[in-house]
Order: sequence, then structure tokens, then C-alpha cells
Amino acid sequence: MGVQVRTRDGEDELGPAMADEAPELGPSAEPLPRRAVLCYGTGHMLNDLTAACWFTYLLIFLTDIGLSPREAATVMLSGQVADAIATIIVGQMIDTFGHFKLWHGGGSLLVAVSFSSVFGGCMACALLGNNYAVAHTIGYSAFAAIFNLGWAATQVSHMSLVNCITSNQSSQVSLNSCRNAFTMIANLGLYVIAYAVFRILPSKQICDVETQFKWIAGTAIVVGCCFVLVFLIGVKEPVLSHHKQGSDECNSRQSFKVWFKKLLYYQVAAVYMLTRLTTNVSQALLPFYLIDDLLMDESSKAVVPALVYACSFLASIVLQELRWTSFQLKLVFAMGAALWVLSGAIFLLLPQNFHGLVYLLAGLIGIGNAFMLVTATSMEGLLVSTNLSGCGFVYGSLSFLDKLACGVALYWIEGMNVQTRFCPTEDIVGNSLLTFPPICHCSLIRVVLALVPSGCALLAWIITTTMKFDEPTTSKSLPSLLPDPLSSLQEPLLQTPTVVEEDSTSTIRLRGGSSSTPCSIRERRKSAENHGIIDVEASADDFENPEIESSEAGVQTENEEEHTLWQMLGHAMVGRWGSIRPARIPFLQ
Repeated sequence: MGVQVRTRDGEDELGPAMADEAPELGPSAEPLPRRAVLCYGTGHMLNDLTAACWFTYLLIFLTDIGLSPREAATVMLSGQVADAIATIIVGQMIDTFGHFKLWHGGGSLLVAVSFSSVFGGCMACALLGNNYAVAHTIGYSAFAAIFNLGWAATQVSHMSLVNCITSNQSSQVSLNSCRNAFTMIANLGLYVIAYAVFRILPSKQICDVETQFKWIAGTAIVVGCCFVLVFLIGVKEPVLSHHKQGSDECNSRQSFKVWFKKLLYYQVAAVYMLTRLTTNVSQALLPFYLIDDLLMDESSKAVVPALVYACSFLASIVLQELRWTSFQLKLVFAMGAALWVLSGAIFLLLPQNFHGLVYLLAGLIGIGNAFMLVTATSMEGLLVSTNLSGCGFVYGSLSFLDKLACGVALYWIEGMNVQTRFCPTEDIVGNSLLTFPPICHCSLIRVVLALVPSGCALLAWIITTTMKFDEPTTSKSLPSLLPDPLSSLQEPLLQTPTVVEEDSTSTIRLRGGSSSTPCSIRERRKSAENHGIIDVEASADDFENPEIESSEAGVQTENEEEHTLWQMLGHAMVGRWGSIRPARIPFLQ
């Protein structure tokens, strides 16, 4: 069957296969293969490894080497503010110029160079011979800001690629779920590294603490850079029409001001910000809670967070197997918020002599984090929908709110904890308040860890109940005949094409599969024209003998009736990370 491919320059080329000859312009509506999903997920590993070390160990590292809690919080705030500002700038520049992988590679290089200086001691203080606390604060703050500039460039470019790689909503959820799964792997790997370092290199002096974190940071950088190379080699960046010079869509690119007129933008921004507050605040304060409140061993700083992310990883694998609708996104998010409310109550009431229950608590936190993060990130994809010319601004602005809110929150918490980072010997809220369980000291860290994450999760769930994804948010610069972005979200990831019109149908063979599925030539031509990429002309060979087709359909129907329930379940358990194996029975369609 011949296929005519029309390029943007108006030249027609005749090729034997549509997918091989068509230029890679715009997102694909087909389900992504598993290899593409996995390669995309590896692209954020360096960011995830360094972020796990940043949020989990920065405050406790800085206070261990002599900085006060307020000075340590100042270093983190400087990095968070730099990250927040960079996300806006990078998002706008990506929308204007494109080149996602170039931004990703440059940001990763900046992260690798600067992160070793954040946990490698104050280089400026050593060069100037100044050991004052103010000099240490300024030196660490400078490298923290540089590190977060590169981190922001990598994050925004990586997240913006989701809607540009595929327009299939189920594949977008798979990309976000895979990204979240690799985030869990990165965090789990970081805590394994930290556990080994804490066991091998004991910290008796300040120089020992610096040596510990030099090894942790250096190992994380080497491992993360390897995964960045996998992403840069394995992911094929699409060319968006509004990034092509001289194109009409480039000149009519959507202004970022349009987003401020949409209620859904504010709702998704609030949900994403509160979700990040829930996860990041708990991650930063958990080591203090383990060491100072529960009086656990130093190795618990690695074991308990590792258990949190192990459970998150398993939950993410389960989530990517589901068939998603907007209602299911809200339902799973509500389940994650409920788990966090329960975890907050346990944080507040858990006594020191029952500290073994913290491992069960870590499992609840991990599942709750996965439920909230995967669904909140997928809500961003539903917000962007087909407005690809503004995806960089959306992800950048939402990350701006996330970073700024986390930095201010942690600075405020540490600012109230200036007296000491250790748990008091008497209950500061009164002995009569907590009669059960016994020996429960209610420190500031305990109260904040119990109330702030659970409160943010509860507020975010309330906001999700007011969100409506029924109407597509398509850009005026895009064709008005694009399909509803939510329609594919309600379909299986591996669904095969269906017949739209009974006349003028042909048989096409899925790439990588062995089954032939009827598909409307007219529908294929209409879909291609809507995306402005290719024109398809049907030849006489496209139309098969109706008698042969009807006989084949009858045989297929008889075979389908022979499927048992166990065979149906076997088909249903096919992986949904973009597997190209088609479903062959109506039960799955």
C-alpha cells in the first residue's frame, strides 16, 4: 500500500510505510513502546538522587558541622528561591526555542559540577581562610543556588517532554508513573549508599561528617550521570510546529497570560504545591524525628527513608497498570491524602519505647506519597492537554510555587527551632494532655511533622473535589477538530483501532504485532489532516474483498467465544508500559 507523505514545505514523497517516512513532528497519538517509556523515566535520576540528598540530609548536615538551624535554613531557602526563579525563566525559554534535550543536558552538567561543592565543605571559606559562620552560610548558599539553577533546567525540560512525546493520555500517565518509579529507585539507591557510608565511616568529628557526605554526594553524581546518558541516547525529541522557524504557529504562539484566565490552572497549581509540601517537608524533618524524638541509631536516617521509597516504588508499579479516568485520578489522590492523615496521627502519638512501629509508618507514608505524586503530576498533563506551546510555562510556574513554598516553609520551621534541635525532657504542651501513650515528648519537630504534611494533603484533596476535567483545554492556535484529550484517557492503553465507517475500510497491520485490525481509511486521513503532519491517499489495494473480510470476521468471532475467564485474565495482565501486544477479545475493548 502506498502512502503519500506531505512535508511542511509542501513537497510530497511516496514511501512504503507511513511511520518510517513521516517526519517526527508533534506528539504521537499511538501508545508508546516500553523502551521509550523506560528511557524517559531514567532522565530524572540525577535530579532525584541529588534531591533526595538535598531534602533529607542538607539541614542535618549543616547543623552537624556547626551551623545554627536558622543558618542552615537560610542555605536551603537560597537554593529554593534560585530554583523557583529559574523554573519560570527556563519554562519560557523552552516554550520559545524548544530543544528539550539540550536544556536537560546542560542542566545535568551544572548539577553534577555544583552538587559536590554543596556537601563537600565550604570551598570559599577554605580559599579565603575565613571560618566565621556568616562566611560559611554565604559560601554554602552560593553553591546551593548554582546547583538549583541546573536542577530547575533539568526538571522543567524533562516534565515538559511528556505532552510533546505523546498525546495518548494513558501513555502520559505511564510516563509519569515510570518517572515516579525511577524517583523511588533513585531515593532508595541514595539511602542504600548513605547506609553503607554511615556504617563504614563513623562520624566522631566535624571532618568525619564532611567526609561522609562527600562520599554520598560523589557516588550519587556518578550513578546519576550514567542514567542521564541513557535518557539522551534513548529518547527521541519531537519537533513541535511552533518551534519551527517561519511557521505560522511559531508566530502565533500562545501567550502565558491565557493560563491565568483558567480556573483549572489555579486548582492544579494549588494541588501540586500542596502535594510537594507534603512530601518534601516530611522528607526533610524525618531524620530529626528519628534521631532526636525516637532516639534511634544513626543508621535509621537511611533505613527508614529507604523503606518509604521502596513502598512508593511498589505502589507506582501498581498505579501504572490501571486504566485511568479523571474520576480515578481524584479517587487515588483522596486515598493518598487519607493515608497521610492517618500517618500524621501516628507521628504525633508514637512513643519512644514503641519506635519499632515507625517501619510500619514508613510503609503508609510511601504508599501515600506515590498515590499523591503520580496523580498530581498527571493532573498537570490534563491541564496542558494539547496546548504544547505553553507546556514549559505551566510546568515551570508550578515548580516555581513548589520550590518557593517548600523553602519558606522549612525556613519558618527551622526559625522556630533556634533553641536546640533536640527533644526536650518534659512535655512542652503540658503533662496532662498526653496520658497515653506513656513517654511521649511532644517536640516542635514532632508537632510539625504530624500537622503540616497531613494538613496539606487534606487541603489538596478538598481542592481536587472542585476540579472539572470535562472540557478540553485546547489552544486556539491548534486545529479545532482535535479529539477530546480525555477520550483516550478512558480507553485501554493497548486498544487497537476501531471501525468508524462500514464503507471504504482496509486492513492494516500493527507495527510489532501479528494481528490485522480493520481501520477506516477516511478516519486515518482525517486524523492526519487534523494534526497537520501528513496526507494519506488510499489506493485500490486498500479495499479488500468484502466476502473475505466477512468470513474472516466470522472465524474471529468464533475464536473469541472460546476464550475462558482465565484466558481473559491472562490478556488483562499484559503490562501497560506501552507494550505493543494488542488485545484480541472484545472483553478488553
